[in-house]
Amino acid sequence: MAKAEKQKLKLLYLLDYLMQFSDETHPLSTQELISHLESVGIRAERKSIYSDISCLQEYGVDIELQKGRGGGYYIASRDFELPEVKLLVDAVQSSRFLTTKKSLELIGKLEKLTSRHDAGSLQRNVVVSGRVKNMDECIYYNVDAIHDAIAAGSQIIFRYFEWGVDRQRHFREREYTASPYALIWDNENYYLVAHSDRHGLTHYRVDKMVNIRQTGEKRYVDEETRKLDLSAYGKNVFSMFGGKPVNVKMRFCNELAGVVLDRFGGDSMLIPDGEHHFTFTAPVTISPAFWGWIGQFGNRAKVLYPEAVVEQFKTLLQEALDQYE
Repeated sequence: MAKAEKQKLKLLYLLDYLMQFSDETHPLSTQELISHLESVGIRAERKSIYSDISCLQEYGVDIELQKGRGGGYYIASRDFELPEVKLLVDAVQSSRFLTTKKSLELIGKLEKLTSRHDAGSLQRNVVVSGRVKNMDECIYYNVDAIHDAIAAGSQIIFRYFEWGVDRQRHFREREYTASPYALIWDNENYYLVAHSDRHGLTHYRVDKMVNIRQTGEKRYVDEETRKLDLSAYGKNVFSMFGGKPVNVKMRFCNELAGVVLDRFGGDSMLIPDGEHHFTFTAPVTISPAFWGWIGQFGNRAKVLYPEAVVEQFKTLLQEALDQYE
């Protein structure tokens, strides 16, 4: 490349070097900037560096000068501050729906949002290999395909499978057709909320879907889907087990108020019931996950109504006890 053309790239090389290697505790001297430019075949003088820095500042790059011995220029602020990048890294590494390989790839890209000095601290915090992770990378592309279908208002067709004890996929016999509405991240898994002719409003584990494609047919819309409240759907469907919600009245010890509010939302109405308890009513999809949630509290929580749900829970508990007789 001709020297004149190299000069046109000078500001880009300078900005890239500052972004990668400078921060408040690691300023770069004018000589270091000149040496870097020379290493990529660009001659520079001190006066031109001052002018270049001024141009970058005028463009909107937050570059500060630290005066005195050991001082120099550094990037004072970035699109993402270090605590924000750490938060994103934590989310990526704890996400079960991402494979270990994809998690490490994404974390590598997030590191580029910081200086290389800060990126080192991110690496020391990365613990991915020991986590329970998805075995298949298809979900990464499934999410993208589903978002495209939702944006296009199109129905989708796909295959669905379950994992067997042989660690192999076991596909359902038929292809599924559904009208996609939204994605929900619940209990460390991604779910597609959709309408199917067979089940009505339902959901699918995204990591168990393959070969997703749009049909070109407009997605189904009715009164139920038009009024779909996704936040309520996620709260009332425990671990995304399917079924019709039932209004369930429960009684809890006061110490569990925070647990109930965490699960059902801060606007939930808790009604005092004596000095040490409160009652709470919510639409709940009755499932093993709900029984597990309510059962973990032992005698500090009780299902009061409806009677059919109470009897169902008593039967479940008795069957569990019978195993130990």
